[in-house]
Amino acid sequence: MSTLDAKLQMLKELTDANGVAGFEHEPREVMKKYITPFADEVTTDNLGSLIAVKTGDANGPRIEVAGHLDEVGFMVTQIDDKGFLRFQTIGGWWSQVMLAQRVTISTKEGNVTGIIGSKPPHIMSPEARRKVVDIKDMFIDIGASSKEEALEFGVRPGDQVVPYFEFQTMKNEKLLLAKAWDNRIGCAIAIDVLEQLQNQQHPNIVFGVGTVQEEVGLRGARTSTYKIEPDIGFALDVGVAGDMPGVSEREAQGKLGKGPQIVLYDASMVSHKDLREFVVNVAEEIGIPYQYDAMPGGGTDAGAMHITMKGVPSLAITIPTRYIHSHSGILHRDDYENTVKLIVEVIKRLDRETVDRLTYS
Repeated sequence: MSTLDAKLQMLKELTDANGVAGFEHEPREVMKKYITPFADEVTTDNLGSLIAVKTGDANGPRIEVAGHLDEVGFMVTQIDDKGFLRFQTIGGWWSQVMLAQRVTISTKEGNVTGIIGSKPPHIMSPEARRKVVDIKDMFIDIGASSKEEALEFGVRPGDQVVPYFEFQTMKNEKLLLAKAWDNRIGCAIAIDVLEQLQNQQHPNIVFGVGTVQEEVGLRGARTSTYKIEPDIGFALDVGVAGDMPGVSEREAQGKLGKGPQIVLYDASMVSHKDLREFVVNVAEEIGIPYQYDAMPGGGTDAGAMHITMKGVPSLAITIPTRYIHSHSGILHRDDYENTVKLIVEVIKRLDRETVDRLTYS
């Protein structure tokens, strides 16, 4: 891997940090380190979502720009007599991407390495071999010979278990490979938006947010939005990339490098029509490429934002990413940078008069 520039170093620290839903301490500290120099104030809500404030016009509208800090992973629920760990998924997992993958168990005494295992196929019937192994039949092997030894290693029920994967650039250095793009890339965008606004006039108050517990029900988005009381909300997340074998345009339109995805619809929200059209118009005005996305399943923090308090006009903007909700994903640096550019240009145009026009769909 080539030497990392400052932005790639930030992305590496954000994605290498371990933080499944309910355990966001590490990524929150990384985000705090990077966003604090560009913020007037950094606080949290009572669930642990990070909220950084950047004021342009103190009487202007309040604009929330949020990524979520948590990643999908697991939690230790039991240790059996032979020292194997039983676990609960945290967030959505597809069993076919889990077996034989390395994981990190975060304990009070430090990290413990494990691997996800199951009964080997060699001793199964031909019929059983043809079936996908159920998650409930998997376990984590940490090399302990007994429950007592596992406890000596520091492992306890309730510990978080995180996929092990280190950030790297691919041979095409625009393509970035890491765990937890879902959704440290959204956190990186929030950081960069505040940085870009450093020396620019903007007619509002901007909140760069890293929410907690998105993967288990958009929980931090609800509490942080309630605390912020924004006039407009943007959720930055990952979207499905369809530019791979076996995926039709009808199933997934997103392509790496073709720009941020404007989400029309997902299971958590029908996007705010006027806000969506405003963002698209800005993209076209300044020549930023964009794509549309619609997902019959899944959702983003915008799903909680838009029904908090009396309602908040909201929009989800996503970065097309391959292999989300697995040990590693791939996204394109240009999409990340174009999303930052788009959000900044949108914010500069969101004055009180414009926001008041966008309140109703």
